Amino acid sequence: MILQSLYNLYLRRQDELPPEGFEQKEIPFLIILDHVGNFVGLQDTRTPSGKKLVAKPFRVPKETGRSGKNAWQVANLLWDHYGYVLGWPKSESDSDKEMAQKQHGMFVSRVEAIVAEYPNDRGVQAVHSFLTSDELQKVFQHPAWQECKKIPGCNLSFRLSDELSLVCENENVRVFVANSSEAEDDDDDSTIAPEIEGICLVTGERTSIIRLHPRTPILGAKSNAKIVSFQKSMGFDSYGKLQSYNAPTSKRAAFAYTTVLNHMLAKGSRQKLMVGDTTTVFWAEKKNQMEDIFADLFGEPAKENPDQLNAAVQSLFEAPKTGAPPLEDDYTRFYVLGLAPNAARIAVRFWQAGTVGETARHIRQHFDEINITHSQQAREHLSIMTLLKATVPTSNKYPYGDPDKIPPNLGGDFMKAILAGTSYPQTLLAAAVRRVRAEREVSYPRAALIKAFLSRETRLRYSEKNEKEVGMSLDSGNTNAGYRIGRLFAVLEKIQEEASPGINATIRDRFYGAASSTPVTAFPHLMKLKNHHLGKLENRGRAVNMEKLIGEIMDGVSDFPTHLSLQDQGRFAVGYYHQRQDFFTKKENQ
Repeated sequence: MILQSLYNLYLRRQDELPPEGFEQKEIPFLIILDHVGNFVGLQDTRTPSGKKLVAKPFRVPKETGRSGKNAWQVANLLWDHYGYVLGWPKSESDSDKEMAQKQHGMFVSRVEAIVAEYPNDRGVQAVHSFLTSDELQKVFQHPAWQECKKIPGCNLSFRLSDELSLVCENENVRVFVANSSEAEDDDDDSTIAPEIEGICLVTGERTSIIRLHPRTPILGAKSNAKIVSFQKSMGFDSYGKLQSYNAPTSKRAAFAYTTVLNHMLAKGSRQKLMVGDTTTVFWAEKKNQMEDIFADLFGEPAKENPDQLNAAVQSLFEAPKTGAPPLEDDYTRFYVLGLAPNAARIAVRFWQAGTVGETARHIRQHFDEINITHSQQAREHLSIMTLLKATVPTSNKYPYGDPDKIPPNLGGDFMKAILAGTSYPQTLLAAAVRRVRAEREVSYPRAALIKAFLSRETRLRYSEKNEKEVGMSLDSGNTNAGYRIGRLFAVLEKIQEEASPGINATIRDRFYGAASSTPVTAFPHLMKLKNHHLGKLENRGRAVNMEKLIGEIMDGVSDFPTHLSLQDQGRFAVGYYHQRQDFFTKKENQ
């Protein structure tokens, strides 16, 4: 179903995507020629993007895979790196110089093949004349060459001075590429597999089957990583079928799904986001508003636009108020695909296929559940990455959590639960509670994450037991022991702070771990310590009020539990956080 959905997406967008045999490729420099092949100039296509220069993408003949000792024998058509195009070595060593000349010879031979096919094509003829004359040496005298050679393996292509498109984009080149029988191999296997026909799993048509699928690399994976791949002679061949013949896919279908997937994975794509180590892409079966706001709902807000998440959530919640049709009533199919690196292949971390309406409802539910009281200075809504980073250690470099330490599967599992409306992963609660105990800090993101987990569990699993759901703010009616003694811990800490203003370490720094897991070992001592702190308060009215608050919290709690379950440890953290926020809110309103 994944490949079929991607194939249908290509059919919908094929007018804006490269034709068969072509791909989008960043080309930093263009060699400009006149109509007879004389060198005119070297054009730098790069433009500033932040602190970096980003090359302009062009439609070029699809890159031919190459590896192994004979990789130099494979040259791309009318574009490639400077070793192939100009014979420029990557270093001054004799071996690299010899290799560059061999690469250049193969590049020229590919150009000669298309010249023989289209002798009257002035663009192709100009490139051939340039490559076989002294005009090529003029590139190295051009001022822009110094920038070009600084880029390892810098790609170049050709453009005529009186045309806007590249030579490799003209109609004759397109026909040549479509008619050519390119080798499929991207390994050093010299054996050429016979042409095999079969029923394509994607289209259902009987046609020529591809042996090796095109690459679709993602962040963290090797450059030749693929979604569909079978290692040769490793026991994965079924009924004697070689490599990807085990999953028969037509050449056209393989090109289509990899082209549209690579388009979504490209730099700057609005249909891609990172969730932990999982690269996530998404699309609808037809143009839909959800495609426009999905990245903002789950991506990290950009520094130049910190309100993009709030705006996206607002558009999701308030669409009916503006007169727009509610997304929750939209039955358009919507797909989300999570991909993760796995050695030389790509692992499908999760696959969610539903409707726009279902997706919108589940996302709204998620933002409802993570909603918790917070300071006015904090963000109204928290991104998924902010929540994930709350589960890992902080440092001076990463004050909100090191993203590289997020467990590999956690991001994908979290995302899948949000989209499917199912229980959040248990590891999420365990990681958040563990981090609170280790750092003795119940931050806004950690409290929101724990509260969301508990709210969802109560709604999905314990609704029949009439267990009270953890609320957004302080709930004095919540009788859960973990929640109540969490509130009590916050009150005891507050009394200590007021009794000793400016104190460096509070009871939270010494006793949070014991108080939140084995309360009976910590609270008897803390209650005795509380009497000492109350005695130091100069405002006796404040002392009386604090005593009353403690009495209210302890009402119904006969004794301190010997042990709190993981979920009750989460309720302890939320109760503590709610009570602290309540103190702060009351202080603000006085």
